Amino acid sequence: MKVNLRACSRTALALLAFCSVVVARDLDQDKALHLRQQGVIAPLEQLLGAVMQRYPGAKLLDADLEERNDNRVRYIYDIELLTVEGVVRDIELDANTGELLKDKEDD
Repeated sequence: MKVNLRACSRTALALLAFCSVVVARDLDQDKALHLRQQGVIAPLEQLLGAVMQRYPGAKLLDADLEERNDNRVRYIYDIELLTVEGVVRDIELDANTGELLKDKEDD
């Protein structure tokens, strides 16, 4: 009985971890273009202007569009910048509204 209780506990923990994970995937250029044309997301160039004002002189290292599905589908721009101080910033923007979701020093 003790073994079964442990097995059930492990299974329950695994299911809880699996269900609480936010599913995210990177989208390719064709999908991003399609979403822009439909008006679902704003152009990256438009939203990037506000980010670059926060960090004048910064260089864009990387930018990806992600589709996240927690309770609803959401599109997120995941951006990496190198500031003039040499710090890499990890920034996330809502691709529809431009809302700043995350701005932290990259590990």
